[in-house]
Amino acid sequence: MKEFKLAVLAGDGIGPEIMRQAEKVLKIVEDRNGVSFKLMHGLFGACAYFETGKAFPEETIQICDEADAILKGTIGLSHEEAKKIPVDEQPERGALLPLRKRYNTYANFRPVYLPKGLSHFSPLKPEIIGEGIDIMMVRELVGGVYFGAKQRGVDENGRRFVKETLEYNEDQIRNIQKVALDLAMKRKKVLHNIHKSNVLLSSVLWNEVLDEVSKDYPLVEVKHLLVDAAATALCLSPGQFDVMVMENMFGDILSDQGGGILGSLGLMPSACMGDDKAYYEPSHGSAPDIAGKNIANPYSMIGSVALMLEMSFKMEGEAKNIWHAMQSVFSNGFSTPDLTKAGANLKLIDTDAFGDMVGEALLKAPKA
Repeated sequence: MKEFKLAVLAGDGIGPEIMRQAEKVLKIVEDRNGVSFKLMHGLFGACAYFETGKAFPEETIQICDEADAILKGTIGLSHEEAKKIPVDEQPERGALLPLRKRYNTYANFRPVYLPKGLSHFSPLKPEIIGEGIDIMMVRELVGGVYFGAKQRGVDENGRRFVKETLEYNEDQIRNIQKVALDLAMKRKKVLHNIHKSNVLLSSVLWNEVLDEVSKDYPLVEVKHLLVDAAATALCLSPGQFDVMVMENMFGDILSDQGGGILGSLGLMPSACMGDDKAYYEPSHGSAPDIAGKNIANPYSMIGSVALMLEMSFKMEGEAKNIWHAMQSVFSNGFSTPDLTKAGANLKLIDTDAFGDMVGEALLKAPKA
């Protein structure tokens, strides 16, 4: 029996609640496919800081180093609670960015996917959604202003100031563009390049490198779009997009907008890939306002399991079965309260029930 070692980092807020549903699905996948998942649990984020004094403690680092892949829940606290943690140990700075840097997970995949049958979740009009939304956003994840040099202080006039550096080199740019072009070749052979070259020199270099790299992909049509125009187009005509590639901060913002056009970031899982290791996580935050209420939808957490099976363990068939199982819960008229809009006429279920229904549907699926 093949064994996969998984680092399981449930995190903060609703993280433990939705991670429990992911573990239910993993157990069913084990039974159906004759594989074994060795789950190694570690503290990560605010919960880790309060217990160990570090947001990414050494014990968790060792677990992640040993793992074949990392399954990560949500991290973070409310604004007021976050003030109780030193700035450098707050979950995003003290845990998430070091995780990305340690494993060089430079390629972030965020599927913005909404079949026509689930269009009731979206705030967009049905005529804009058309036959559905199916976009893969590819975001560079370990460069740019988030990882650049940072300085804060007081200038000679007594004014507080900050300085943050946006930095990329051509190798970083080339790596993520190749990932996006390879993906475009597997899909519709269209790549939208998102940039801001009319203002930023980093985007000028980004586009120069893409001109060079894309020569090796003559079948892919590359379309260039300024990031602000892309934000507008995502609302007015999302169907024009298939694969989109962008630098770190642009990807952070536009992928959250992608969650908005779906109706919730709760419908968007993600994969963060490096050459040697990957981690998988929901795109949304820890939702401390609903933590512990068992009402959060685990779609993005279970969807992250599906991405992991496909991208790290080459179990594409079972990954598709999980997607179909989740969508069947929605198509049968069920939803959790956090995703439900007034007048949607959906039957409300809790987090545990959603996970159970996904598991039941998966059990009925044909074996991959």
